[in-house]
Amino acid sequence: MENIVEELKNRRVFAERMGGQHKIDALHAKGKKTARERIALLVDEGTFLELGKLTSSDIPGLEEKSPGDGVICGVARVDGRPVVVQAGDKTVFAGTEGAVHIRKTKAAHAYALKRGLPIVNLSEGGGLRMPDGMGSDGISDKLFPQEMLMHHREVPMVTAILGDSFGGPTWLAVSSDFVTQLNGTCMGVAGPRMLEIATGEKITENQLGGVEIHHKHTGQIDQSADSEEECIDQLKLFLSYLPSHSEEEPPLCHNEDSLERRVDQLLSIVPEKQNRAYNMKKVLKELVDNGEFFELKPEFGPALLTVLSRIGGRTVGIIANQPMKYAGAAGVQECEKATDFICMCDSFHIPLIFLHDIPGFRVSSEAEKKKIPTKIMMWNQALAQSTVPKLSVVIRKSVGAAYGNMCGPTMGADFVVAWPSAEINFTGPEVGVNVVYGRELMQSENPKQDREKLLEKWSFDSSPYKAAAKHLIDDVIDPGETRVFLARTLELACYKNGSKSNRNLANWPTGF
Repeated sequence: MENIVEELKNRRVFAERMGGQHKIDALHAKGKKTARERIALLVDEGTFLELGKLTSSDIPGLEEKSPGDGVICGVARVDGRPVVVQAGDKTVFAGTEGAVHIRKTKAAHAYALKRGLPIVNLSEGGGLRMPDGMGSDGISDKLFPQEMLMHHREVPMVTAILGDSFGGPTWLAVSSDFVTQLNGTCMGVAGPRMLEIATGEKITENQLGGVEIHHKHTGQIDQSADSEEECIDQLKLFLSYLPSHSEEEPPLCHNEDSLERRVDQLLSIVPEKQNRAYNMKKVLKELVDNGEFFELKPEFGPALLTVLSRIGGRTVGIIANQPMKYAGAAGVQECEKATDFICMCDSFHIPLIFLHDIPGFRVSSEAEKKKIPTKIMMWNQALAQSTVPKLSVVIRKSVGAAYGNMCGPTMGADFVVAWPSAEINFTGPEVGVNVVYGRELMQSENPKQDREKLLEKWSFDSSPYKAAAKHLIDDVIDPGETRVFLARTLELACYKNGSKSNRNLANWPTGF
């Protein structure tokens, strides 16, 4: 028996060496960490239980060259909560996916769903391996796994792209609820070399799938960082706002920030003049607990902010217009960003708060080519089908159809209120006066004076008091009471069923 146990120890040691010391040294020389070192950064010390440690490739002759078959899987605790972890091992066949590799990850994913454990992917790898995927037999059982395609947002899934990732790691990332990417890495369907061979296009990794491409153009990542440690910290922070699975609410995080705290500083942050810009992030900082929030997709659709934060210790998702960018007007990217965020929050029982300061949509011939009508309606459909508590505050203006997209009246909000300075109308005063009275003003003997009178009348009609008088909105509130109002109404909205939704959007795609 001692000899048998000794053999087991030797096999475990062999597995822990991954692709061998020389390959580990090569990674370290590039300033990169191994899969096991990344797992150690993520999990609580001493909690990692590895599954499939003694696996290897099932291709004859490769058994001794493929410990783990390019992926390390297991269960551990992160900040005390159990999670399933998958880490691509670059030292074994460049982290590519063989038959056993795929079998391991499918089993890990299935177990996470079975027991309600979040999935954390520490990704790096070259996609499907040759020769495993070659031939009609090789590819026929290695297509997209049903576990990933039928995930249904049952548990949170988060991914860190920590090295160049193509194929499988990319599919995992774009199917995730949160993605962070290490600066200097590439994420795409296939790498530049394969692209050149297949199409003749020559392109660098950074141009193909670098951080800037995904931040500004694709929206396929939520954050990025300069170090692996920072990326992993972002994963942990995101998970801290979410429940472990779809049958529970996000954890409460009690703090000392008073729910009765006034926010009179907002009077000096938000200008009275409608055409003057200000930073909506300063407003958020005053409203949320201890001024702390976590922004998603900061450079994609920058005229709209989507952030996770807390009020009264309860996780909330906030959708707010950003007047610093395009005066807060939403375009195609902002529509996709809002839809994606609503789906995620509704699926994981995160109440939504909308802070309006939007002059409408950025319509143009180019926007029409990118299907902005469809994008606007997808946002509306997601909003209408969401059933989490929703609170809506018109900070300064909410104009046209965008008033609906930001959860105005009839869009399912528990409460819709406005500041006394708010402007609510079909269109802005300048545009409205020009369209309706343009010819009349051209024939006027004193067009400037007549325009001022019309603008004054239009502005009066746009004030929130008319809507409040007819009970089309619930109230006009003192800006300094905004945090108090949000805290009290959030508690009311969560009184019967907590923040639980019907999860109508759980099966919606993870990208739009």
